[in-house]
Amino acid sequence: MELENVYYNKGDFVETASGNKVCRHTVLCGSQNIILHGKAIVQQDAIIRGDLANVRSGRYCIISRGVVLRPPFKKFSKGVAFFPLQIGDHVFFGEGSVVNAAVIGNYVYIGKNCIIGRRCVLKDCCYIADNTVLAPETTVPAFAHVAGSPGAAVAELPECTPDLMTEFTKSFYQHFVPHALC
Repeated sequence: MELENVYYNKGDFVETASGNKVCRHTVLCGSQNIILHGKAIVQQDAIIRGDLANVRSGRYCIISRGVVLRPPFKKFSKGVAFFPLQIGDHVFFGEGSVVNAAVIGNYVYIGKNCIIGRRCVLKDCCYIADNTVLAPETTVPAFAHVAGSPGAAVAELPECTPDLMTEFTKSFYQHFVPHALC
C-alpha cells in the first residue's frame, strides 16, 4: 500500500544538508545538544529538550506534531541528574506522544498520544500502540507489540518488522513534499 503525499509549506521548514526537515514552529531547546543524523522530519509543535541532556537521533526518524522528547532524569539526595536520550534509525513518533525514555532502538513505532515513562528502554523492532502508557523504567523486549495503560505485551511482531519499518519511514520521507504553489 502506497502512502499518500503529506504536503507542507516550504517556508515553514528548514532543510539541512543531510536532508533533515525541521519545522520553524518547533521548540528546540539547547539545539547544540540535538543531533539528527539525517533524513529526519520534525513536524510543527514538537518539543525537543536538548537543554537538559544530549538527544541523538538516527536516520529516518519521523517526529510528528506535538511530540515531546525529553531526556530521562534520576533523583539523587543531592539533586537531579539528566541522562542522554538515544534514538535509533527508522523510528516513528505518533502525534501528541511524550517520550522520556533512555534508549529507543531501531525500527520502533510509537503510536499517537503515548506516554513513555522516564528511563524506559525500548529494544529494536517494537510497536507501541496508540494511547499506551509505559511506567518508568520499563524495558520493552524486541519484537513486542505493547498496548494499554499500563502498557503490557499483547502480541509478537513478525521477523520482517525491520524491513516494514524501513520501507514505512523511507516512504513517509519521500511523500513528505512541499506544496506545488510554494
